[in-house]
Amino acid sequence: MKRLAKYIIVITTVSAAVMELVDTSIVNVALNDMAGSLGVSIEDISWVITSYAIANVIIIPLTSFLAEYFGRKNYYIASMIIFTFASYMCGQSTGLVEIIIWRFVQGVGGGALLSTSQAILFDAFEPKDRPIASGLFGMGLVLGPTLGPTLGGYIIEHFSWPLIFMINIPIGFIATLLAFSFIDKKEGEGKNKKSIYIDYTGIGLLMAGIGCLQYVLERGEAEDWFSNNSIRICAIVAVAGLAGFIIRELSIPKPAVNLRVLGNRNLAFTTIFTFVAGFGLFTSVFVYPVLAQRVLGFTAYETGLSLLPPTLLAVVMMPIIGRTMAKGVPSIPFVVTGFILFAAYAVMSANVSPDVGKWDFFFPLALRAIGISMVQLPLINQAVVGLKPQEYSSGIALNNMIRQLGGAFGIALANNYVSNHYMVHRTSLVSNLTPGSPELTDRINSIQHGLTSHANIDSASAAHAALGILNSQVDRQAYYLSYLDTFRLIAIFFIAVIPLVVFLRNKKKTTTNNGAPSAAMLEAH
Repeated sequence: MKRLAKYIIVITTVSAAVMELVDTSIVNVALNDMAGSLGVSIEDISWVITSYAIANVIIIPLTSFLAEYFGRKNYYIASMIIFTFASYMCGQSTGLVEIIIWRFVQGVGGGALLSTSQAILFDAFEPKDRPIASGLFGMGLVLGPTLGPTLGGYIIEHFSWPLIFMINIPIGFIATLLAFSFIDKKEGEGKNKKSIYIDYTGIGLLMAGIGCLQYVLERGEAEDWFSNNSIRICAIVAVAGLAGFIIRELSIPKPAVNLRVLGNRNLAFTTIFTFVAGFGLFTSVFVYPVLAQRVLGFTAYETGLSLLPPTLLAVVMMPIIGRTMAKGVPSIPFVVTGFILFAAYAVMSANVSPDVGKWDFFFPLALRAIGISMVQLPLINQAVVGLKPQEYSSGIALNNMIRQLGGAFGIALANNYVSNHYMVHRTSLVSNLTPGSPELTDRINSIQHGLTSHANIDSASAAHAALGILNSQVDRQAYYLSYLDTFRLIAIFFIAVIPLVVFLRNKKKTTTNNGAPSAAMLEAH
């Protein structure tokens, strides 16, 4: 029975984590349909992404405090109920403001599902088996963001956008029941609220600082960055809020977020690797689908489908890596190998031709999947090396927050990078179109002839249409080159941080009574 309960806990926690991560990307492919249905612009409807991300990144670093205050099981179940109910309300929304509010509430519920799921999963395993637990949880970290576009594309192609939210309801309902029935409360959990100091000032500064930073990262490109008043104001509030938050949390004995754990050199440098890993994971999931649909002509479903098979390799790899680490193999070689493989994926993607098919990406995407699986799990473990047991939950929560911020930073940077490089490449391409040159004349005449032959239109209209088609081709080529540049940028980030591995340290191996290596550093209380 105990063994059965452990597997049920595995299914519950991994499902909850995947559900939360799927919702970070599933909406991306539905924006056009949602905008049309609600009668708003794409820029307006993109707030459903921004509001969820802001709520998510605010809650994640507070999960340790909230779990301690309310009791971990109570907080976990309440978060799943909030997430599930908000999902239902998102699906029922009929206006822009309504769906933005419910997406924010959904993000508040979802923010707890990562760190708390991870802590509960670790407690279900003996210390020596916790690398295996990390492997199982890591499957969700990789599968979630990639499954979102696939599932979203299928739903949009065959059903309607509310279903992307409604599918959370049966999963959330079952996960809540299983959590209530099989997850045990820890001794004294949630019963000593009076002895817990609530740092209202620190929480307020965190909400202002992180919330505004996330807004700037998410909306900066759409709002033309610092030429927009809201971006300038939020940037000032973000800097002031985060500075005040850091000073506050380091100066009081019982902070809402224990930033002192970052004084541990190993954790501090691990967060750098985690930031870059989040940058690569979320940016690649963002850039590849846009390249595939905008330039290569794939449908949303075809794009998601091309991502899925290679990603399943990561699902297979995670438990294998977990078992290997449980035998005492250190994290650092995995991290270095994973970063090299991810950089190789980015370099290969930066050299694809514009006429590739969707399965031509299988090998580079497979490298990405294997690379990210070799990075995520070891970094989860590496984050707590050298910390005291009571500091594990703070270290894990900060690590998860940094991963999310890395993703937000990556997407914001990619948006801006593509926009700037698009203009550079377009200008360069147009400068080579010399009026009256034989090559340009032949190209326009060829397009014009095709239009008059097959579209049955007069020559004057065909000449005008030919110029429009040529302009579209220049646009497509400029975007194509810009996305390739973005993949090169990803490769540079991954290669640049590899030398910092010298600042990481391995956990000194100890053994249990049966001679197995101890993994006590993986405990997440």
